[in-house]
Amino acid sequence: MASKRQTAGRKRTRIQLVFFVLIAAIVINHSLHEAGMSIPILSSASIHAVCPFGGVVSIYEYFVKGTFTKKIHESSWVLMWITFAMAALFGGVFCGWVCPFGTFQEWIGKLGKKLFKKRFNRFIPYSVDKWLRYLRYLVLALVLYMTAVTGKLFFEEYDPYYALFRFWTGEVAISAFVILGLVIIANLFVERPFCKYACPFGAVLGLFNLFRFFSIKRNPITCTDCGACDRNCPMNIPVATADTVKNHQCLTCMKCTSEQKCPEADTVELMAGKMKEAA
Repeated sequence: MASKRQTAGRKRTRIQLVFFVLIAAIVINHSLHEAGMSIPILSSASIHAVCPFGGVVSIYEYFVKGTFTKKIHESSWVLMWITFAMAALFGGVFCGWVCPFGTFQEWIGKLGKKLFKKRFNRFIPYSVDKWLRYLRYLVLALVLYMTAVTGKLFFEEYDPYYALFRFWTGEVAISAFVILGLVIIANLFVERPFCKYACPFGAVLGLFNLFRFFSIKRNPITCTDCGACDRNCPMNIPVATADTVKNHQCLTCMKCTSEQKCPEADTVELMAGKMKEAA
C-alpha cells in the first residue's frame, strides 16, 4: 500500500517537474531567439504566449474590440479555454499539477517544513485564514479592471511568476521582484501563499470547484475521523467534515485521498457522482 502511495505522489511530482522545465526552457529559448540564436525544435514563444491567464485579461478587449491585450498572443486565448475545460472536469488541477509557479512554491515550502515541522502552514488561525483567501478575488477584479482601462498588461509589473522566469532580462519591474521576495519569505511559513491569497488566475479556476465533474469525495461510513486528510491538505481545507469538497481553493493535488494519505481504502477519492457507501 505504501509503495502504491509513493508512486501516486511521484506521478504528480514528475508532471510538475516536466512543466517547470518546459516553461523554463521555452522562456530561455525566447531570449536566445531575440539574440539571434535558438534551440532547434523547442518553441521560442514568450512567457506571455504560454500563460493561459493572458487569455483571461484579454476577454474584455477581445469581445469589445476583437483584439488581444498588448503582449498577449492568440495561444494564450487557446490555452485559457483548454485550462477552463480541465477545470470543469477536475477543478484546480492546473494549479496543482501544471503551474510552474505553484511548483516553485512547493519546493520552497519543503524548506519551511524542515524549519518549522508541524507548525508549518499552521501559523495563521483558520478563522482568519479562511477570509484572507478571498483577497485573490480582489486582486482579480483589480487586474481585470486596470487591464481593461489601460489596454496594457497591468499585472506584469507585479507578477512574481514573471519575475521568476524573466529575472535576467532587465525587463522586470522592481515591484515584481519585491513581491517575489515576499512570496519566498512567506512560503517558509505558509504553503503556497501566492496561490492562497493573491493569484488572480487561481481565483478564476477556483470557481470551477463549485460545479466540477470529478470531485474529491469522502465516504462518512468508512471514515474514521483520523484527520489525515486535513493534515495533508496544502490549502488547509477541512476535508474531514465534507462529503464533497467544493472549496474554491482545492488544487486536486490528491494528497488527501486514499490513494495517497487517507489510511482507509476507498474513503477519500476523486470521482464523479455519489460516493458508493459500504455495504
